[in-house]
This record gives sequence, structure tokens and C-alpha cells, in this order.
Amino acid sequence: MSRIIQLFFWVPNTITALNLVCGSLSVFFAIDGQLGLAAVFIFAAAIFDFLDGFSARLLNAYSSIGKELDSLADTVSFGLAPAAIIFTMLELTLFGKNQHIQDIEANLSQWIFLLSSLVIPIAGAFRLAKFNTDDRQSDQFLGMPIPANAIFFASLALVLVLGDRTIIEPIILNKYTLLASIFSCSFLMVSELPMFNLKFKNLKLKENGLRYLFIAITILMLILLQVYALPLIIIWYVLLSGISYLAGSK
Repeated sequence: MSRIIQLFFWVPNTITALNLVCGSLSVFFAIDGQLGLAAVFIFAAAIFDFLDGFSARLLNAYSSIGKELDSLADTVSFGLAPAAIIFTMLELTLFGKNQHIQDIEANLSQWIFLLSSLVIPIAGAFRLAKFNTDDRQSDQFLGMPIPANAIFFASLALVLVLGDRTIIEPIILNKYTLLASIFSCSFLMVSELPMFNLKFKNLKLKENGLRYLFIAITILMLILLQVYALPLIIIWYVLLSGISYLAGSK
């Protein structure tokens, strides 16, 4: 019987490992210029990230190893992987093509632009370290969760690949747009801005009004805007969290 219980503890860890596999594949594809596949594997990693927590709660299979493994996997899947996507986007913006890093011929300012993508995993690592040592984040987040950061950049990649390039490229493949996205998301991850989580303890409208509003508007955006709605959903989440915080502080 004890062996069966021990096996239960490995279920969440195995799912977390799949999260890490997907994040690693996302990095590989992003570096190779396959932004669509890189984005898909970030979304897959986010699904596994949800499932490992869900399975841990379902099986009551919490462990210190699982907690550390989850953070390490998230650093790759939601920190390094979106940074690789942004690095490639900045390449396309500056040079019009994806290249092997040793073949890039860039001046100092262009290298600074390219390497600014590393701010994302640095901020993400600080975000995870803060989350792991902060007991104030049981009912809400303080700062943007690192999966939301990754989903935003993965969404930009999907819009770029699946959207109308004549309209989208000038907006997304703009170094100032990309830099603003990098530093805005990084700041939000390490900020103290309270952000609601999507965990329902019950279905009561009074206790979950903010979550129902978020879900309703999200569905409406997906219906009306389709793939273009994906990055806007993360912006909507941040705005709604900010509005809720300001309304509650008055």
C-alpha cells in the first residue's frame, strides 16, 4: 500500500516533467524560427502546469521536491521559452530573417536590443522565488503570474503566424513595441500589484463575480476577434486586476 502512495507522489512530478519537456521544445523551435510551434508548446506547457497542481491537490501528493521541480520547469517554459520567441522576433525586426546566433552581424545597439529579451527569464526567476517565499499569495497573486507572461508572448507569435501579416507585422515586428512588451511584462511580474486567480472555491456569484466577468469577456473576445484576441486576453486580465485593486482601495 505504501508503494502505491509513493507512486501517487510521482504523478504530479511526471506531469511537471512534461511541462519542462514542452518548454524546452518551445525554446528549440523558437531559436529555429518556428514561432508557431514554439507558441503551441508554451500553451501545452501551461496545460501541464495546471494539471500538475490539480493532480497534487486531487491525490494530496504534495512534496518539497515537487515544489522545487515546478519552479525550475516554469523558469524554462514561461521564462526562457518566451525570451527565445522575443529574441527571434527582434531578429526579424532588425534584420528581416532568422539566423544562427554566430552568423548575426549586429552593432552594439542592436545586440542590446536582442539581449534585452533576457530580462524576461530574469524577472520570471525573481517572480518564482518571490512566490515560493511569500505567504501572502494563497488567495491572490502579487504581480503577474509567470504563465500569463509566457502566454502573452506565445499569443503574439501565434497572431504573427496565423493573422494577416500585412496588418500585423508592422505592429508586432516593431522594436519599440517588443521592448515595451518585454519591460512591461517583466515589471508586472515583480510588482506588488494584486491579481486575482481563477480558482473557484464555489460557484457563488458574489464571491466569484470578477472571475465570471473575466471569463465572459474573454469568451466574447474569442468569438469576435478569434486569434487576435489571445494577447488581448492577458491585457484584459491585467487591466481587470488593476481596476479591481483601485476600486477596492477607495
